[in-house]
Amino acid sequence: MCIRDRFRPISMMIPDYALIAEILLFAQGFQNAKTLALKMTQLYKLASEQLSQQDHYDFGMRAIKSVLVIAGSLKKREPELSEDVLLIRAMRDANIPKFLPDDLQLFLQLIRDLFPGFEIPNTDYGMLTQALHDTIAAKKLSVTPGFVNKCQQLFESLNVRFGVTIIGLPGVGKSTTYQVLQDALTLLKATAVANNDEKADPRYQTVESQVICPKAISLGELYGEESKDTKEWKYGVASKPVSYTHL
Repeated sequence: MCIRDRFRPISMMIPDYALIAEILLFAQGFQNAKTLALKMTQLYKLASEQLSQQDHYDFGMRAIKSVLVIAGSLKKREPELSEDVLLIRAMRDANIPKFLPDDLQLFLQLIRDLFPGFEIPNTDYGMLTQALHDTIAAKKLSVTPGFVNKCQQLFESLNVRFGVTIIGLPGVGKSTTYQVLQDALTLLKATAVANNDEKADPRYQTVESQVICPKAISLGELYGEESKDTKEWKYGVASKPVSYTHL
């Protein structure tokens, strides 16, 4: 018997990214959601075709959802800005940290082609920038715009994603980046508590970190797994803190 006869045929369809993005933008309060959704999905389509192929590049629905989450938060914080500017800032903040230098220039050119005439202001991180400068100086490191920018990019990425991977050659500052951001956020939280500042940015919280060698334990012990015998779920060392956070 042919093996094909033993399987039931199924059909699948490609999701309509533009329609999904339009609905999510409307839900975030955007009035011009239809046009913005079309431009955004077109940008990601062009980027996936023209940018270099890298393992950490993602232009699928997950990436689009992350951008829309950022756009929604920007809409709430700065409702007076143009919706085009808000979306461009969201796409910039979500994608620039992961692009190679050559791909970054091409991506920015695609944005300029799809959104002509819009000047995008740089994000003002205010107290975070000063805290980063103080933390870097306290660690007796050189305060450079490029390093401060990478810390700010990591901050933006962590605001919209549960997990972030920092990649790069040895000695480029991967560990130092997250350690400096950790100390800066902890400093801002301590300052807000000391001053009894009720209007402090809720994103500034005390940060604790634990370093784990993933090769020392199995994937089940790291992320969690279901027991084959009892069918009971057992949390891993990485997933257990997350479960406490969302209780």
